[in-house]
Amino acid sequence: MSKDKKLRSQEWFGGNDKMGFVHRSWLRNQGYPDDYFEGKPVIGICNTWSDLTPCNGHLREVAEVVKRGILEAGGFPLEFPVMSLGETIMRPTTMLFRNLASMDTEESIRANPLDGIVLLTGCDKTTPSTVMGACSVDLPTIVVPGGPMLNGRFRGGTIGSGSFNWMIKEKQKTEEFDEDDMREAEICAARSIGHCNTMGTASTMATMAEALGLTLPGFSSIPAADSRKKVMQQLSGRRIVEMIKEDLTMSKILTRKAFENAIVTNAAVGGSTNLIIHLIAIARRIGVDLKLEDFDKIGSQIPLLVNLMPSGKYLMEDFFYAGGLPVVMKELGNLLHQDIITANGKTFSENYAKAKCYNDEVIAKINKPLQENAGIAVLKGNLCKNGSVIKPSAATPKLMQHTGRAVVFESMEDYHERIDNPDLDIDENCVIVLKGVGPKGYPGMPEVGNVDLPEKLIKKGVKDMVRISDGRMSGTAYGTVVLHISPESTVGGTLAIVQNGDTITLDVEKRLLQLNISDEELARRKAEWKAPEPLAKRGYVRIYLDHVEQADVGADLDVLVGGSGSKVDRDLH
Repeated sequence: MSKDKKLRSQEWFGGNDKMGFVHRSWLRNQGYPDDYFEGKPVIGICNTWSDLTPCNGHLREVAEVVKRGILEAGGFPLEFPVMSLGETIMRPTTMLFRNLASMDTEESIRANPLDGIVLLTGCDKTTPSTVMGACSVDLPTIVVPGGPMLNGRFRGGTIGSGSFNWMIKEKQKTEEFDEDDMREAEICAARSIGHCNTMGTASTMATMAEALGLTLPGFSSIPAADSRKKVMQQLSGRRIVEMIKEDLTMSKILTRKAFENAIVTNAAVGGSTNLIIHLIAIARRIGVDLKLEDFDKIGSQIPLLVNLMPSGKYLMEDFFYAGGLPVVMKELGNLLHQDIITANGKTFSENYAKAKCYNDEVIAKINKPLQENAGIAVLKGNLCKNGSVIKPSAATPKLMQHTGRAVVFESMEDYHERIDNPDLDIDENCVIVLKGVGPKGYPGMPEVGNVDLPEKLIKKGVKDMVRISDGRMSGTAYGTVVLHISPESTVGGTLAIVQNGDTITLDVEKRLLQLNISDEELARRKAEWKAPEPLAKRGYVRIYLDHVEQADVGADLDVLVGGSGSKVDRDLH
């Protein structure tokens, strides 16, 4: 930052008039001394702590450590809350409120005397929502990820907080998993502070933040309970003050190359399909042209290097001990753009050159990967004109090319009512089709795409089936599951007119998802289709329904795409 450039906060605190008096005076009741208002960079600590967000339950303490670093560097820290989104608690889905939380973040930043921002994140949507909001203001910003839990330990084995969820029904039906077993597993799976310890969406989002260059290098892999996390929190507090002096804004870090690095990295770590919808939304806020097809073009040929659940067998604690994300970034080499700037002012090549791997069972070499071509595959066809996605590393290889009879569920309620009916006409070769779970349909596009299999097939030993929907899938989940079908069924996409008995072809190699009916029959059914009534008549949900875009463009609200910058001309008097 040039010596002549005035700090944004001085527009509030720098005047000797009535408004300068007002802005300073009311903060004086907190006991701040004179020099805090005389040119210190003001740092907003955007805190997503909440008792209702278990993964972020430790962020109050994190904020205090960050403040320590800010004060050491000569900054003036001011912590503020924004809407927190507890993935495991909120109904009907946190995705419904991601855009609302981004609005809260954006407007809280813009309206207040802040020069730089520290985003305290953790649970799935708290990372993308706060990053989206901060992008639309474009001040110097650094992300402080809350970190994963320690490994879950259960009866001599390791269990992942998240991935174990998807085994519950099978264990209850085939292993007599009773109430006492359930209670013990609940406690053992989540035994420390932090977010889920698999490469689920929370870990994927932390990895994304680092791969975009928004964190200090190596930060995303450290468990929440590890003291080294506190060191990084304090250093992040110091660093944001320097970023203000350097005028290192988000738009200078979040270039097209940074987004490409995030796509490549996500493929290498076996990250969640949820990255797609969030990364596109972030890109559209900062003004980068990122398309759904880019995830296939850039990421689908990237090898899987990280052996973590749900694509592998280890957990985030093991990943950190093996060397963490820095090893992956170094191993990827020229598959990444190494010359671009990151939050610490250095390039990727500088940040990760000295990384060392300590366990090649957890992090594989690029020339001997766990799986070739493990990134996201983007499918097209008459069933998904604007696209759909599948995660090959989590799917069953023999089902990646499959034609089966459709068994259709018109809603989640329909699914719950009929899936375990012994008279349901379904076998392991069928394709489970779930409608009405897209952005407008649920509303909010919940993580229900990997629906449980029918009880009678589980008892038969069936482990996987092809499942398709316009919804999402938890990053901790697995299976041959096609997601994010766009346009969704609720707005009249082809998914809306699929009927029981139709055959559907999935061919991942050919990137095809096709409903096998004639064009004439498809047109006839669409002509007869009637749109459902809106699911809300008032409030935020009605605003969401009126303005949410489809999954292939990030499911943001159309009025939020882009940014308004940080300038606020009018004062409050």
